[in-house]
Amino acid sequence: MDRFNPALSNLQSATAARALIEKGLLTSCELVEACLARIDELEPTIGAWAHLDRDIALQQARAADEFRKRGLPIGALHGLPIGIKDIIDTADYPTERGTVLHQGRRPPRDATLVSLLKEAGAIILGKTVSTEMAVYAPGKTRNPHNPEHTPGGSSSGSAAAVAAAMVALSVGTQTNGSIIRPAAYCGVYGYKPSFARISRHGVLKQSPPLDTIGVFARDLADLALIADVLMRFDAQDEAMTPIAPPCLARIMAEEVPVDPHFAFIRTPVWEQVDQQTKDALRELIEATNETQPKTVDIVDMPPFFADLHEDHRRVMEADLARSFAAEYQQGQAQLSDVLREMIERGQQVSDADYSQALARMQDYNEFLGEVFEDYDAILTPATPGPAPAGIDATGSPVMNTIWTFCGTPAINLPILQSPNGLPMGVQMVGERNDDARLFRSARWLLGVLQNDNPDAGEH
Repeated sequence: MDRFNPALSNLQSATAARALIEKGLLTSCELVEACLARIDELEPTIGAWAHLDRDIALQQARAADEFRKRGLPIGALHGLPIGIKDIIDTADYPTERGTVLHQGRRPPRDATLVSLLKEAGAIILGKTVSTEMAVYAPGKTRNPHNPEHTPGGSSSGSAAAVAAAMVALSVGTQTNGSIIRPAAYCGVYGYKPSFARISRHGVLKQSPPLDTIGVFARDLADLALIADVLMRFDAQDEAMTPIAPPCLARIMAEEVPVDPHFAFIRTPVWEQVDQQTKDALRELIEATNETQPKTVDIVDMPPFFADLHEDHRRVMEADLARSFAAEYQQGQAQLSDVLREMIERGQQVSDADYSQALARMQDYNEFLGEVFEDYDAILTPATPGPAPAGIDATGSPVMNTIWTFCGTPAINLPILQSPNGLPMGVQMVGERNDDARLFRSARWLLGVLQNDNPDAGEH
């Protein structure tokens, strides 16, 4: 990659690339060429991309470089290549949603989030692989750390492309565990914001009470960089409200008022977590409390949380039955068994059961509200273990279900490793609509674990 520009040899983050572009030490064309070279090298093994067009990518890059040369103000993502999950509409690329039923689909216009990225100067490098209709049937993507292991789903291509350094930033979605799980399996940072903080207009609808847009990066600051661009009110997404943006990057960089206090929650599905993950998390808690005494407490959830996973299933599957009714009626034979069965179960969910499940969201969030009165964030496993061997399934989202159902923000911190060298993640969860404090707490914890002054800068 460094044959294009010496600056590229030490380029580690989108934030650093943006600074070089602004100073005139790197062009967008050079950066895009470097990404394409990396893709040429690794894509045959990893398979992260559903649609990629060099001419389109380089045309955008040349336009970005010309724009900068004119001395005009440039956006927060100017010249930076970004991968977009292939369930998000793009006017320049097909959006086939991981299914033959939408093969050749060409949206007439960009999704709102794509327009916001372009407004900020980003280069839409291409479309990353999604599982079938963003559910459970895998696509072609493999784990960059070991191609014989799953990269997770459904945002598999977005996570793998960032992990393989094909691109520094990418966008995905989560309705159960589709951002945090692949981020953990692929060893990158993944961020699922609070519910309805990023517009879903122009994105495949699965379950309106659950669908959430999120982002991937190899650096915490990069997560904030792209998320800040996307957190703009859009009246076309009926779930959004016109509230002030969280200003993640600014607040993350501030000194913490007092040292954060974390609750470690095992959740009702703790028995599904493998022993190596339990051991790693125990060591993490011990190391944190040794460095900063009484930072992490173990907190148990009340028994009624045992019902949450079933509530989530009812809501998600009932919504899938409605959202995918046309695909089921017109192309049932071309759907995977797993998706067809989910739709058929969803057809059997009564309106009363659906409404009762949604109503219990408030009960779950009331308990979490009490937790966040005493703690800045929750720590919990990102996944039951490292990425499972085999590519015929995407792994379990069971550690993410609670936080998706409750609409709380979550970040995967890729700070653990299994004995066989695969990444493992720690999931940090914040209070709903307090995403900036979550980022600041994550920065602080990373500083403690690296034995740095937590408030000396970015980590």
